[in-house]
Amino acid sequence: MKRSRHAPAVTSLPQAPNDEASRRVRRYALTMGIRMVCFLLMFLVQPYGWYTWLFAVGAAVLPYVAVVFANAGSDSTETAVESPSQQIEAPRAAPQKGDDAVITVQETRDPEQPRDDER
Repeated sequence: MKRSRHAPAVTSLPQAPNDEASRRVRRYALTMGIRMVCFLLMFLVQPYGWYTWLFAVGAAVLPYVAVVFANAGSDSTETAVESPSQQIEAPRAAPQKGDDAVITVQETRDPEQPRDDER
């Protein structure tokens, strides 16, 4: 049997699909919220100047960035899947004297309890 020198790590498992989807939705909502703030600041901050153009670029570019991040999924690092096979063999129990003895169990009826056929 092939033995591994390290124990399987839970951190090497990929993220659960529901957790990954909720993380992507939160990231998309945050990016679109920043876009809305940029759009409002573009019109509300007076007097207009170079920062107005910065807010306009943010309002125009952030939807693309939000969609790309939402569709990207998890990180691209490849995770090694650990095998759930047994890593260590259990030691065999040493035979002890009297192992071949037979144990018998006898049941006795309680005189206070009625029998099944008397019920």
